[in-house]
Amino acid sequence: MSEVRVLIQRSGRAGSFPLPAYATPGSAGVDLRASEPCAIPPGGRALVPTGIRLSIPEGYEAQVRPRSGLALKHGIILPNSPGTIDADYRGEVCVILMNLGEEPFSIQPGDRIAQMVFAPVARVVWDEAGTLDETERGSGGFGSTGRG
Repeated sequence: MSEVRVLIQRSGRAGSFPLPAYATPGSAGVDLRASEPCAIPPGGRALVPTGIRLSIPEGYEAQVRPRSGLALKHGIILPNSPGTIDADYRGEVCVILMNLGEEPFSIQPGDRIAQMVFAPVARVVWDEAGTLDETERGSGGFGSTGRG
């Protein structure tokens, strides 16, 4: 498994929380924690601060993803999942959460609200073409390869 070194700064309450960590040896993402209290009404959304800032090396991104337990038990999702943190962003990492549940959802400082996965990024070089190669799928779109 490869490793990437990322600089991190913590501010406010986040300074007393553990660094974002992998829950198990096989975990793909590290847990992100809320640094401020928040309540999200049913159907509402909130921008939840984490109190951390990152310096991600060029050639990588951080992807912010939902926690499956929050989605299943409370209907808490990330509407822009996965959210991308670019290598040149130096602001505070915040997480957009949306409550699809039927009850208000309360977040306390230190609560795990999302997970973050680091991934390499490929840069595209465009080659404009008059025609494209043919495939079995062709221009078939949504649901064209099977049920759903």
